[in-house]
Amino acid sequence: MNTQTPMIDVRQIRKAYGVHEVLKGIDLSVNKGKIVSIIGPSGSGKSTLLRSINMLEDVSSGEIWLDGKQVNRPLKGRQFENHINHIRQEMGMVFQQFNLFPHLTVLQNIMIGPIRLRKLNRAEALDRAQTLLSKVGLSDKGNAYPARLSGGQKQRVAIARALAMQPKVMLFDEATSALDPELVEEVNQVMKQLAAEHMTMLIVTHEMRFAAEVSDQVIFMDGGVVIEQGAPKDVLSNPVEERTRAFLRKHLSH
Repeated sequence: MNTQTPMIDVRQIRKAYGVHEVLKGIDLSVNKGKIVSIIGPSGSGKSTLLRSINMLEDVSSGEIWLDGKQVNRPLKGRQFENHINHIRQEMGMVFQQFNLFPHLTVLQNIMIGPIRLRKLNRAEALDRAQTLLSKVGLSDKGNAYPARLSGGQKQRVAIARALAMQPKVMLFDEATSALDPELVEEVNQVMKQLAAEHMTMLIVTHEMRFAAEVSDQVIFMDGGVVIEQGAPKDVLSNPVEERTRAFLRKHLSH
């Protein structure tokens, strides 16, 4: 791959619900192996941006590219479905809610995607699932059902499930916001490990310290636009824009 081609490239993305414009011409690029965190107040468009990149939201205009291929190509019918299914295999996404299948064990939850979509045989899928469970610190939970897990454990299983597809990028949408405070760190540790392994990641987060620790770049969004972006030390410790400063004052005072 040409190292100059961003792994994720968002060009002038706009998204409106009726007359309400949620994204107002967003530009964003993430190079391979880089970690970019998006911060900002509720309603600023952060989650909508992330969901648009994965085509869970249709954008009104603009282009989204993954590793040199346009994600939101104007296709119809079966062509569109095939294209979207292929794209989503290349993007792992972890949501606030865990979305695990309650009737499947932890191992079965992780194996189902590689078997159905990547056409792995059961032995290969099982081996991959067990390796990933060990990676997220849950090697003893393979035969458990989601109802028996804590929120932090469920979220770590959700991360393992996304990684089982061997995606090119990982998208995290407030992955720890639904967790009790004492469970947040165990999920953050897994994300820090992925960062150390140079997994390309785009992370929507409300945790400033975590963003400062793992990110190559921090983006501050408000009102559907990018207000400020740069290295974590610049955006979080010495922001230029008053809106960024006001947000951080409010957020860091808690």
